Amino acid sequence: MSTCTMPSEPSVSAPSVSAPSVSASSVSSPSIVVITEKAVGEMNRVLSEKKLPESTVLRIGVAGGGCSGFSYSLGFDDKCDEMNDVVTNQHGLRVAVDRKSAMFLEGTVIDFYDGIERRGFTFENPNAKKSCGCGSSFSV
Repeated sequence: MSTCTMPSEPSVSAPSVSAPSVSASSVSSPSIVVITEKAVGEMNRVLSEKKLPESTVLRIGVAGGGCSGFSYSLGFDDKCDEMNDVVTNQHGLRVAVDRKSAMFLEGTVIDFYDGIERRGFTFENPNAKKSCGCGSSFSV
């Protein structure tokens, strides 16, 4: 495994989906997944609480399972593989999506919801044909 470096491409606009707005200046290269500022704020809070190193990346993926066929995976990783991961920088957070998951996640927007009835990350995935009631699994 090699250390991930950011591509040196100019900023481009985020994919157009019906979700919270994301500014073009916050994404360093074309992203598979777009993460809102609110979601990045919550992720940075967790990074700080856990005292994880600055080299930590947010890893987003898809795994088989869940009540609809696929489930989202979201976690922190201390390494990534430039050959197998698409790495972007969003609002100062390094994000890695493995290439196998990329086809299921293209255009997905991740936000953070903090309401009275629930609290957590939400996935707005334009590729999902069906999703479960809790929003943590989907089918294509």
